[in-house]
Amino acid sequence: MAVDRERVKVGAVMAGVVVVALGVGIGTADAGTRRSWWGPAGTAPVAAPNVNVSPSRSPNSSPAASRASVVPEATATKAGWTRPPAGAGVDYQLGGAYPLPKGVTVVSRDREAKPAAGAYNICYVNAFQAQPGDEAWWTKNHPDLLLKDRNGDLVIDEDWDELIFDISTETKRTALTAIVGKWIDGCAADGFQAIESDNLDSYLRSKGLLTQAQAVAFATALNHRAHASGLAGGQKNFAELGSANARKAGFDFAVAEECGEWDECDAYTATYGNNVIVIEYSRDGFAKACDAFGDRLSIVLRDVDVSAPGSRSYVYEAC
Repeated sequence: MAVDRERVKVGAVMAGVVVVALGVGIGTADAGTRRSWWGPAGTAPVAAPNVNVSPSRSPNSSPAASRASVVPEATATKAGWTRPPAGAGVDYQLGGAYPLPKGVTVVSRDREAKPAAGAYNICYVNAFQAQPGDEAWWTKNHPDLLLKDRNGDLVIDEDWDELIFDISTETKRTALTAIVGKWIDGCAADGFQAIESDNLDSYLRSKGLLTQAQAVAFATALNHRAHASGLAGGQKNFAELGSANARKAGFDFAVAEECGEWDECDAYTATYGNNVIVIEYSRDGFAKACDAFGDRLSIVLRDVDVSAPGSRSYVYEAC
C-alpha cells in the first residue's frame, strides 16, 4: 500500500487519537506539460460539451535520486509555472486557514480558502473521489461519472465514506477533467501557485474495477490543465507510483504524508529530488524525517485533524 489515509487512520488509532471528519469545504485530509517528457507545454485536454461543472454546494525500498529521474528545475520557468521552493518552511492548513507560523513560506490550503499573502500556496483538490456532502449533486447531475460495481451499486471508499469517480474510459476522464478542471482554474484565479490532487490511489479501493494506468491517464489530464493555468502539479502520496509514471503524469513535486513514519521519503526524492513536502502526524515519524532529510526537504509535524490554533488537537512543529 502507498502512504495513504488508511495508514494515517491506523496510526491515529494506535496512538489513541480519534480522527474526526474535517469541516465543510475540506476534501478529507490524509490525516489524499513539459515538452521534455510528455508533449507541448500548456496543452490541455478538450472539455466535454454541456457538462455541469460545479456542485450545487460550494465544496469548501527505492534508489537514491539520480539526474535522470529527478524533475529538472529549469523547466519551471520555461513553462510559466514554478514548483514550491525546496527546503522551505511549510504548513498544512486543510482544517482551516490561519496566519502562517513564523518561518513558513509554503502552505497548502483547501481550494475554497484564500491563499496566504506573500507565500507559495498549494491548492488542495479532492480530484479522484467525491467531496463528502456532494453525493446528491453527483448522483443527480453526473451519475455516469460515479463508479458502479457489476450490480450497479455505487463503489464507496469505505475508509472515508467517499464515492469514487469512474475514470475507466477516455470519455469519462474527459468529462471529469472538465469538472475538476474548473476547480483547478479557480485555484489559479484565486492566486494559488500549485495543486495537490488527492486520492491518486483510489483505484486500489475500486474493487478491481479501475487500474493504475487509468489513474495515471486522469492525473496527466489534470496536470496538463494545471500547467495551462500556470500552476504546478503535485503528486499526493502513493510512493509506489514510481518515477516513470510520475514523469508520464506530469507531476512536478510531491506532498508526502508520513513518509518518515513509513521509511518511504526516498521513494519521492528519487523522482523529485528536494522538491518534496513532508507532513508527519507522529513525533517518531517527524524525528525520523528531520534526522534524515531536515536539511533538504520541507517537513512539518501536524495533528491528524490538521486543525487551526485554538483547537485542543492543534499541533504544529518544524524541524
